[in-house]
Amino acid sequence: MSRARRIFLLSPADCGGERARLIRNPTADFDLAKRLRAAGGAPLGEVFSFLSGLYFRGKLAYARAFVDPPRAVRGILAITAGDGLRDVDDPITLADVERYAGVPISLDETRYRQPLERDARRLATQLDRTCEVVLLGSVATRKYVEVLADVFPGRLRFPSKFAGIGDMSRGALLLSCVREARELAYRAPKRPPSRK
Repeated sequence: MSRARRIFLLSPADCGGERARLIRNPTADFDLAKRLRAAGGAPLGEVFSFLSGLYFRGKLAYARAFVDPPRAVRGILAITAGDGLRDVDDPITLADVERYAGVPISLDETRYRQPLERDARRLATQLDRTCEVVLLGSVATRKYVEVLADVFPGRLRFPSKFAGIGDMSRGALLLSCVREARELAYRAPKRPPSRK
């Protein structure tokens, strides 16, 4: 019996932080900043890896190492602030980064929640019932789990070892797993209590 197919959803990078201000500086002359300002942009995964550093780089490397999507399904998608789910290889521009910086990652923010729900539902129609959807991101807050658990009932997972450790430790853990060709165990997240 073959194992379940698996896709990964990566939590977003902070597009309003210190590294974002650096890359958004119009005088920045390093390669990624120049490509981001050009019409063709730069791959979302590369940009988010720069913005977030070790954590997103670890998530992206881990997902690339262990993704096993169904045929014709994009297997590594990043959650964005305003554009729902986007393939990590999709090009984005400086205008996209600036737009993301203006949208709070909050369930009360319709510019964030509605595109995420739309794209998650569309993705769910492309997956068979055995395909696991692994969230590489925090499950301790409602901002990802509430939407995704409703759309992917019974098949949303996260790495068990993520529980109780911080972002930098998660990034280091994921990169270590890639080096060792060691996939983590996954489990279903508990839905955080509602704050309403």
